[in-house]
Amino acid sequence: MSTILQEKERIDRMLAKYQEELEMLPKGTISEKKVKQSTYFYLKYREGKKVISRYIPQKDVDAVREQVEKRRHIETMIRSLQEERAIAEKALEGQL
Repeated sequence: MSTILQEKERIDRMLAKYQEELEMLPKGTISEKKVKQSTYFYLKYREGKKVISRYIPQKDVDAVREQVEKRRHIETMIRSLQEERAIAEKALEGQL
């Protein structure tokens, strides 16, 4: 039982750390728009019901793309940890 409790605490710490990191990363997707010979990049995301398009300078596109990919990875990790936490909580309930 103490092992399960320790595991749940570890999961909670990791979730908190990932949530903090998630706050600093951009959400949304990168889209590109071609106008004549030029390509312009935008970060598109939702705020409530509105879709926001924020221009990304050409020099920043790769960095923003990396951050968006990192956000997706962290979101996947959070979902996985939440599933593990639910399993640990069920196991703890069964022990009581």
